[in-house]
Amino acid sequence: MMPLTVLSVGEEGIVSRIGGSDEARKHLEDLGFTPGTKVRIISAPGRGNLIVSCLDTRLALTSQMAAKIYVNAC
Repeated sequence: MMPLTVLSVGEEGIVSRIGGSDEARKHLEDLGFTPGTKVRIISAPGRGNLIVSCLDTRLALTSQMAAKIYVNAC
């Protein structure tokens, strides 16, 4: 298990858990980041935002929010 921020562009992972505060966890779960969901890194420009594919939707996340999403590599 590793944070989503460790994956490189094009790599996929399966969400295993969500960390952070209750509010952050609920926000990420509302966006579709729930255990068992497949995510793929679309773009990771520098140390800023990540663009990820989750449930057939592209989402932009800050690196701080992405670090709260723990995945297992596919």
